[in-house]
Amino acid sequence: MQRWWFLEENAEGKDPSSSTAASQKSEASVKKPKQSTTAGDRPYTFRVLVTYDLLKDETIAITGSCDALGNWDPEQCVQLRPENDGDSTIWRLETELPRDASVKYRYLICSVDPTSGNVHVRRFETHLVPRQVPIDLAEEEANGSKEKVQPKIDTLGDIDGTIKLDKGWLTTETIMQFKFFDNPFSVKERIKNRLLYVKITTMNLRINAESQNLSSLLEESLSNDTRENGTESMTTYSFTEVTSLRNPSACYEQQSQFGCPYHKDDFLIFNVTVAEPENVAYLVDLYTYSSKSKEDEPPYHLGYHYILPNFLKKSEGILELPVTCASKHRPLGMMRIEYLKVTPLLPSRCTLERSYIRYWNKRWTGLDVGHRGSGTSFKASDGNVIRENTIASLKKAVAHGADMVEFDVQLSKDLVPVIYHDFDIYVSLKRKTTLESNDMLELPMRELTLEQLRTLKVYHVVEGRNREAKFFDEDLEEHQPFPQLAEALDQIDPHCGFNIEIKWSQKLKDGRMESDLNFDSNLYVDCILRVVLEKAGQRRIVFSCFDADICTMLRLKQNLYPVMFLTLGVTSRYPSYHDPRCNSIEMAVRNAYATELLGIVAHTEDLLRDQTQVNLATERGLIIFCWGDDNNCKDTIKHLKSLGIHAIIYDKMDIYSDKAVKESVFLVGARESQAALLQQINIENRYEQTNQHDFLNDKDVRLSLDKSGSSNSTPSI
Repeated sequence: MQRWWFLEENAEGKDPSSSTAASQKSEASVKKPKQSTTAGDRPYTFRVLVTYDLLKDETIAITGSCDALGNWDPEQCVQLRPENDGDSTIWRLETELPRDASVKYRYLICSVDPTSGNVHVRRFETHLVPRQVPIDLAEEEANGSKEKVQPKIDTLGDIDGTIKLDKGWLTTETIMQFKFFDNPFSVKERIKNRLLYVKITTMNLRINAESQNLSSLLEESLSNDTRENGTESMTTYSFTEVTSLRNPSACYEQQSQFGCPYHKDDFLIFNVTVAEPENVAYLVDLYTYSSKSKEDEPPYHLGYHYILPNFLKKSEGILELPVTCASKHRPLGMMRIEYLKVTPLLPSRCTLERSYIRYWNKRWTGLDVGHRGSGTSFKASDGNVIRENTIASLKKAVAHGADMVEFDVQLSKDLVPVIYHDFDIYVSLKRKTTLESNDMLELPMRELTLEQLRTLKVYHVVEGRNREAKFFDEDLEEHQPFPQLAEALDQIDPHCGFNIEIKWSQKLKDGRMESDLNFDSNLYVDCILRVVLEKAGQRRIVFSCFDADICTMLRLKQNLYPVMFLTLGVTSRYPSYHDPRCNSIEMAVRNAYATELLGIVAHTEDLLRDQTQVNLATERGLIIFCWGDDNNCKDTIKHLKSLGIHAIIYDKMDIYSDKAVKESVFLVGARESQAALLQQINIENRYEQTNQHDFLNDKDVRLSLDKSGSSNSTPSI
């Protein structure tokens, strides 16, 4: 059976054949010598119009479905060159393509690490159907004509008026994210009401450490950075982009000369891309305007602080840093920075052949998503329930027509992704049929290995606190808690999509943690992604999480599956989080838009409070799901679908679903696409047969002419 993305592409006329990425990665293609032309290749010239402003170290490249274009491998992509010196509007590449096959291709903006030669994908075209160079029969039958046709000009990111040029993913580089929010500056009284501008500059420690001690290094760094024109002597290969979520149209942009302003209650995020994080320091400069400054006068340098790499060893953390006065080098105050380190998923499993990171078919609206499979089982008052987040619960939802199933994934102590919702469990100390208060021990789920979770008598927190077992199904394998994510990917109907919620403990607004997780967040996400990328096959996958940083990691570590930001919103049912991005739909939309996520999963309680909030997402081109207890009502589900919600997550698909035919929308789409594919193959077969018949007739004519003219031919000398 074809993978699901092939079926979608075939519905739009895409050939299902594909090339696999190169099995081994060599030196970056921009440094490779030109390959020798094999017999039968044809010359071809690519020309592309670039309307984007490229940054220092960025260049235009191409990748595609043949050896000459790198077989979709980002390390093997081929660099284009500006067509005219001094004019970078039109970029050009002259190469040789296979003569007997069509070639699919995409353009990308990339950069090459000058130290290692590794290629970093900055942005790339993500259209479902890539560009294509067809088999040029007319050229082959041109009877030796030497007339040269001017090659067409493509437009970067634009195919037939549809613009898709999305942020790339991490291949070997690292992104350091610095967040300023909750009014993080505490400075002296005389300047505390002034608007501060924040700028972050990278400093290369590796080069200078050979000849300078640390104190002289820091002194030179400051003097160099504050010069009007700066210096390249200590800056490193890096990219610094910033966004302010105060802006409704927030997106990451190159920081200006004097940084980005921090307004009251703002949320400022810096993304700094570096190749060698262990050898990079970060200079945080603060600028402000004097109360006596003139209109055209630049701000003055207020203070600074250096963040050294040994401060950033963990994947996330909070830095409380002193601000040093730029003129007198005395303490000026304090600033608080929360940071996130995002490392690449290695070895990389992603190519440039296809991406669904922001793909959503317009027909996919009002989808029915089974909450934890067939619903929350420890809140239900009736006994007609199946244990939540089990294989049996997922299969029941599929049987009743779920388009997708939503479930929670976290890691066991031995780093195996398992499906379970709560952070804590109860373990029986004695195997008894009756429970007493001293029979059970509450433990964090993360403290038990997969084998222990499977072999010990484990109870849900509700069962443990009530001292009352609710399920007695130890002998039924599919009803067992803690199924592996890999098992669900293998055993559930592949036409049912998965909404995989990553469970991660967050800090609440009152300072408490939901749970004390001891996992490194990069390791945590990597373990889950490896299973999905290996096992997902043809299935549609959507990731989601309440933690905005985990969403950022999921987005930057791979380029295949979309990510949605789960939001708490304005609610009276749950405590608010420390991170304000999760506490309102408005902030969630701005964060999702800036981070280039697929969309948000909103809390229905907040949506029903103000239904116009749906437009906040859809007007930005974002997809919106919704979750919450309010969804467990047929009338509410119908109303939410009428609002244009793309998917509704609810319990008991067998009771609340109003589907006449209990099938997933993706199964229906696959069936239609398969029919369209067969029809297309049939048409192509008939076309080939006709051409072959014409060719044979032409061949017979040529043979008869050759025979008739052979007696009059002049003998060669």
